[in-house]
Amino acid sequence: MLEGLSGVPWAKLEHAYGPAADVPDLIRALASVDAPAREEALFRLYSNIFHQGTRYQASAYAVPFLLELLASPRTPDRAQIMELLASLAIGYDEAWLPDSFPVASYRERAVGGDRMLVASPVASGAEDDDGSYRNLVPPDESQQEQLFADVELVVYDAVRSGVPLYCALLTEEHESDLRVAAAYALSWFPEDAGTSAGPLTYAAGDPDAAVAATALVALGQVGADDPFAARIVRAALTDDRDLVRWAAAVALARLHGAAAEPAVAAELLAWTAGGDPGRSEIPYLEGDVCGYAGLALRQLDGGHAGAVFDALLARTPAVDGVAALTVVGEALRRAFPAGPVAEDVTFAVLDQPQQRLLRILAENPTTWELDGFAMFGNFSSMVGGYRLPGDAEAMRTFVTGH
Repeated sequence: MLEGLSGVPWAKLEHAYGPAADVPDLIRALASVDAPAREEALFRLYSNIFHQGTRYQASAYAVPFLLELLASPRTPDRAQIMELLASLAIGYDEAWLPDSFPVASYRERAVGGDRMLVASPVASGAEDDDGSYRNLVPPDESQQEQLFADVELVVYDAVRSGVPLYCALLTEEHESDLRVAAAYALSWFPEDAGTSAGPLTYAAGDPDAAVAATALVALGQVGADDPFAARIVRAALTDDRDLVRWAAAVALARLHGAAAEPAVAAELLAWTAGGDPGRSEIPYLEGDVCGYAGLALRQLDGGHAGAVFDALLARTPAVDGVAALTVVGEALRRAFPAGPVAEDVTFAVLDQPQQRLLRILAENPTTWELDGFAMFGNFSSMVGGYRLPGDAEAMRTFVTGH
């Protein structure tokens, strides 16, 4: 296993920190019997070939070896390797949900990007090389988009080559976390729905609720529309397990949109307003099932708009950190559909839904926090992007006038 790893010119490939000479040893460490060594290797791979969601030249070269590890029953922590592969394919899922990965758009935008990469400087392999990857970025914005789309698409397609393996892993009897990870990965390859829909439909009947729920969401994500899959998803809406009902509603909203039956909206609204702290066994949005329900409601018709907004506001005081980004982000999108307000706007001229949302933000400073810290920069930036006050105290002053 991994015998071809040394044949790759890693020092001439780029990752987040320059030459990727450290990658082969990190990949080998994933097969180690030493659990701390595996944990460290995984942490460093997330840092260098998937740095804050960015993928690099070396990322695609690493994928075949990660797939080789994943395919071997002797490899420990296979679910974590599967999760890394899914991350390499799409980045962070909050960028795309409630929709699937826009691969068709990527294929259009990537045209010509490969030529720029071929013409780029080659890394020297020296330890002090700052990385030619950063030097090749063209000044023209459209060319940058081509280049980055091409790099990410190459990685996506490398991970996509493992779809048959992921389908096979859905039947790993003694590794439910691996079945969950495989179903999650399959959800991001709609071009392969013909291959994955059958195995995912089978997995939707898994006795493990997390596996069944993830497979159901994945069926919606890939757009599985054959009659048998449709019956399975529809039947799951009345399952005894709440997580399975949640997933069925998410899938049906994705598959049928405005034509989804009323029970779909009712299920999603209950989750959106609910106080569920999250389900760590669900990979989407890091387990924020309530947040995902709120996003899924976007796919239904506008007749539910008022109820959806009410549900989002009901949950806002109970969230903070990353969950607040999802809930408040969706509420902001609905309250301010025209985007940022005028620079000199006053609270009095805002409409009623806008005022309701801002009052809740002013009255709940914990919503602005991350892990107990009073300021979560990403949240402040999101609110400030609408030209609204970017911290809780400033919001309170804006709302109350003092």
